[in-house]
Amino acid sequence: MAVLRELWSRNLLALCVSAYILLSLDVHARPANMSSSKDKSAATKDENEILPPDHLNGLKMEMDGHLNKDFHQEVFLGKEMEEFDEDSEPRRNRKKLIEIFTKVDVNKDRSVSAKEMQNWIVEKTKEHFKEAMEENKNSFRAVDPDGDGYVTWDEYKVKFLASKGFDEADVAEKIRKKEELKLDEDTQEVLESLKDRWFQADNPPADQKLDEEEFLSFLHPEHSRGMLRYMVKEIVRDLDQDSDWKLTLSEFISLPVGTVENQQGQDIDDDWVKERKKEFEDVIDSNHDGIVTMNELEEYMDPMNEHNALNEAKQMIAVADENQNHRLELEEILRYSEYFTGSKLMDYARNVHEEF
Repeated sequence: MAVLRELWSRNLLALCVSAYILLSLDVHARPANMSSSKDKSAATKDENEILPPDHLNGLKMEMDGHLNKDFHQEVFLGKEMEEFDEDSEPRRNRKKLIEIFTKVDVNKDRSVSAKEMQNWIVEKTKEHFKEAMEENKNSFRAVDPDGDGYVTWDEYKVKFLASKGFDEADVAEKIRKKEELKLDEDTQEVLESLKDRWFQADNPPADQKLDEEEFLSFLHPEHSRGMLRYMVKEIVRDLDQDSDWKLTLSEFISLPVGTVENQQGQDIDDDWVKERKKEFEDVIDSNHDGIVTMNELEEYMDPMNEHNALNEAKQMIAVADENQNHRLELEEILRYSEYFTGSKLMDYARNVHEEF
């Protein structure tokens, strides 16, 4: 019996270790959107300054084709989004949310209409645009050290490789002499992608260099209709399985490469499919013919499309409109605070009328 107990103990330990490994692997197999992760520690400060960001505030879709999970919060909170973090004091967050409500409620009738919410969304989107433009000024200075107002592709390539740990002077000298640069495969792949994007941002007549405005569209394609179209083309290319430059529902909801090992991972897969199916059928496929064209996806992606802002306003109201009057009252927006701010408010109704 002692021998059997020892063997059973060893088998149990091995089983636990195997289960732990499977659970650990599952984290990487999920179709989660990492683009909007707030932890950007993998990139250096220099890289963050000169590389196009993975996540663009106020856009419904990420660069990799994932849906933007924070979109509602971004267009409702604007630049104040960072003030609503999970560790914030609930009473302070509640007070801040009440202040926002009073600003959205322009006519002071203690409720928010779809039109008021639409105007607010447009205003917050413009805040994101302004923030990107301010950041671009610093980024442009980082790649235009001589201050001539233009950056050539070679100048940018030097700064990019320097941010990756290459010796800046050595790279500049080799490029000047047209000598071969010894780059690893991953770096070369990123560089080729950036080069394609760079020349797309070079407005006609093409001169192979970018001014500050063109560099803004290079980093933030939402600031240029042409670059927004390029971004849409890249997304369609990655999702389109039959090369017809259109997306069917099955193509749009196809899971990323990778499998899941347990029920928890399968549940996340199911959520992925449900969310994308609803967005495809209810929003993106505007004529409801079962096909999303590049034009439809471009209109969906356009952050300054006021029709989209109105639809978004109606959707946001519908989520919290418990009395079905097609407007938002303060109590409703506080009750659904997590949807609007990403932060739960404890005792949301406490002293609401006194504070308001």
